[in-house]
Amino acid sequence: MPDNSPSPTELPSSRARNLVVAVAAIGLAIAMVLGIRTQSTTPSLSELANSAVPYEVAQTNGKPTLLEFYANWCTSCQAMAGDMAELRDGYGDRVNFVMLNIDNNKWLPEMLAYRVEGIPHFVYMGADAHPIATAVGEQPRQILSDNLDALIAQAPLPHRQTFGRASEVEGDFLSRQSAVNDDPRAHGSSVVN
Repeated sequence: MPDNSPSPTELPSSRARNLVVAVAAIGLAIAMVLGIRTQSTTPSLSELANSAVPYEVAQTNGKPTLLEFYANWCTSCQAMAGDMAELRDGYGDRVNFVMLNIDNNKWLPEMLAYRVEGIPHFVYMGADAHPIATAVGEQPRQILSDNLDALIAQAPLPHRQTFGRASEVEGDFLSRQSAVNDDPRAHGSSVVN
C-alpha cells in the first residue's frame, strides 16, 4: 500500500493554507455583520404613516402642519421617505407631519378639498390649520426645509407652489372609491351565478 501521509515539507504549506482560509472566513463574517448593521434604515411609508400626527390632532393643536397625501404603491412617495424621515426628525417638535393614504376611503373629503390629482401631494398649513401653499410630486429636501422654516416663522413661503415627478391618481376619486368597498360582506357581490 502506498503511504498517503503528507511529507514533512507539505505540512507547513497545508497549515498555512488552512490558516489563510480561516482568516478569510473570519474576515467575511465580520464584513457581513458590519454590512447588516450599516444597511439603510430608511423607514417605509407605512412606518412613517403609523408614527405621523393624526389629521384630527393637527387640526387643533396650534402647530403648523405639513400634510402629505401618499399611497404605498407610489414610487415618488417611496423615493422621498428617507428625506421625510429626516425632516420629521429635525422639525417634528415644531411642525405636525401628517400622512393621508389616498387608498383609504376615509380621506375622500380631504382629497377633494385639496384637489389631489397626483402624489405625493403636500399641503402647507399654518398654525390655524388653514392651507397656505401646495406642492405636487417629488420635492428636493431643501425646498421642503425652506418652506418649513418659513412656516415656523409665520413668514411667506419661498416656494409657494412647486411641481416635481408625481404618480398620477388613476380615474376620478368617486369612481375609484366606489370600486373599493369596505363592506366585508360585499366581497362576493360581483360574482354572477
